[in-house]
Amino acid sequence: MIDGKKVLYSGMQATGNLTLGNYLGALKNWVDLNEEYKCFFGVMDLHSITIRQEPSEFRKRARNLIALYIAAGLDPVKNCLYFQSHVPAHAELAWILGCFTYMGELNRMTQFKDKSAKHADNINAGLYTYPVLMAADILLYQAEYVPVGEDQRQHLEITRDIAQRFNAIYGDVFVVPEGFYGKRGAKVMSLQDPLKKMSKSDENPNGSIYLMDDADAVVRKCKRAVTDSGNEIRYSEDKPGISNLLDIYSGCTNKSVEEAEKEFDGKGYGDFKLAVAEAINSVLGPIHMEYERIIKDKNYLDGIIKENDSQAMYFANKTLRKARKKIGFTDIPRKE
Repeated sequence: MIDGKKVLYSGMQATGNLTLGNYLGALKNWVDLNEEYKCFFGVMDLHSITIRQEPSEFRKRARNLIALYIAAGLDPVKNCLYFQSHVPAHAELAWILGCFTYMGELNRMTQFKDKSAKHADNINAGLYTYPVLMAADILLYQAEYVPVGEDQRQHLEITRDIAQRFNAIYGDVFVVPEGFYGKRGAKVMSLQDPLKKMSKSDENPNGSIYLMDDADAVVRKCKRAVTDSGNEIRYSEDKPGISNLLDIYSGCTNKSVEEAEKEFDGKGYGDFKLAVAEAINSVLGPIHMEYERIIKDKNYLDGIIKENDSQAMYFANKTLRKARKKIGFTDIPRKE
């Protein structure tokens, strides 16, 4: 615990452009957590380089992500918003934990298999040991809770296994984290293929609404969204396209799906799609304005980064020193 609050840890990779799915599924709900929890939200740029990045674009995206965190409502005073690569303890603890992780455990990670299939020309060791670095991310801050989706459930389990194994040998060094299953964010699907998640890396640009899409782009993409046979606007397994749009409308307006169904009872798909676009733009508009203000104020953003990196370093190093001492590393002489 920190300042009487339990610790919650999460983050996003500095790759691609954040989508409406990232906002409704995670960011929007993160905003409500800082009153109850001490929250660390990282820009996970170490994880990002398992896929080749163009350096100048990568650097820009990482900085933009911090600005988007704040623009979306994450208070940089109440939350710790920091760059993973600015805290060397992540890499050092990952090496230590790697020596307490079994090959069989890593071989079972389905995400490695999935990403290897997508990037067959770059199946690297970092991609393979990704779950160990993720374990280090979480354990460094003694996080009690980690928000997880289905795609990360395996990684949380291996984190728990590593922490329990280390603790069994050396005593209570790490808090063993639990999955956070609080308020569920909307699961937003592709507008072009409602059977798969909306993705930053979708090859079809019409499938995803990006957080920085302008109002016209949002309207255009919503008009082109795949719907279903019939003309009823109702939530149903046999209507994945309309159900996805109802989820999006509900997430953007804070109305229940049932309320949305009643609102559009008897109306056509065309009217419904325009209403969804309007709801999305009502959410994205204020984020765009705040983002532009933040990104233009270099001194403000630099100050936030410096302060939050320093805070993250303090807590991370505190845990790292404990782990180093337990395994028998020689103390680093302190400067007088």
